[in-house]
Amino acid sequence: MVSTGFGGVSLFLRLFIVGALLLPLRAYAQSPTTVDALVRLGEVLELRLEDGQLEADRLRPAVLVSAVALDPAHQAWFSTRAVEVLLLQLGAGSLRICEACMAPRFVTDSTGLTLQTGPVGLDEVSRLDERYRGGAEPAQVGIWLDEQRSGVSVRIVDLASGQVVFAQNVDPMLAEVKNTARIYHLSSELERRARGDGLTQSFVDIGMFPGQHLSLDWTDQWGDTNRNLSGFTLSVFDPLIGVGASHYRCVKAANMTFGGKLVLSLPTAAVRSIGDVADAGDELLDPLVTIVGVARIPFGRSNYGGLVSLSTNGRLGIGISLMNLRLFPVFP
Repeated sequence: MVSTGFGGVSLFLRLFIVGALLLPLRAYAQSPTTVDALVRLGEVLELRLEDGQLEADRLRPAVLVSAVALDPAHQAWFSTRAVEVLLLQLGAGSLRICEACMAPRFVTDSTGLTLQTGPVGLDEVSRLDERYRGGAEPAQVGIWLDEQRSGVSVRIVDLASGQVVFAQNVDPMLAEVKNTARIYHLSSELERRARGDGLTQSFVDIGMFPGQHLSLDWTDQWGDTNRNLSGFTLSVFDPLIGVGASHYRCVKAANMTFGGKLVLSLPTAAVRSIGDVADAGDELLDPLVTIVGVARIPFGRSNYGGLVSLSTNGRLGIGISLMNLRLFPVFP
């Protein structure tokens, strides 16, 4: 009994000592989510500056108004890392830290003395910048960069006009950015369809069994409901080398497309243009004109689907169709 009790106390003491030793490290143990989100934020800002959506001259100089961590124990680390990320993109000497913006402030005027706490307004940010910047240029934007449970949020506001220059939630996987872009693209697509505007689509059809059919189509989407696709095609097999026209109709069921291609065989046309071997053209090469019926069935919302093709040459091809070419078309 004594031995058991002593062992229990000893275990408790060991756990207490370990916890006491690890407690000071808590201030330095930052969430991996926040660490990765800040890295992604730097990459996003760099891309926006490169593609022109953010103008560097419009952001400099900037005032970091707020950089608040969820856990006060992480505040020093988070503020330092936030400044590092912003300086890396804006450049040295282009960022000012407003320590007074979030602290309690006394304001005196003709009516008396006022104590202000909490978030600071744009007018007060400009007023504080004017008071403490010395002979430097006035700050153009204010930046709020705060930690969230899923990552970080950033907001860049023009101090003169109050316009939000840039605002975004950034998580390690950029899931919110992708969802926002997807929703924006969907809204744009619905508006385009409502207007009846055209849209270019491209397809790579690869039929490998039992016959071969390989072609590349460029089509324009048109019509009141944008379900007609017309354009031209370039064939490599069936016929061997050919060019022609294509037309498809997209149906609502699974967004399947049905249609066909009228393809002119270039080798056969070249052979027939030589009178002496005109009769041998049909025997050695494809027919001058080939009609290919095509059905495409998309796989979910991805950029690839199933393909079935049947030509007047008697060739049946079953394979895949890559829709709207990308570097990795198999990924949605």
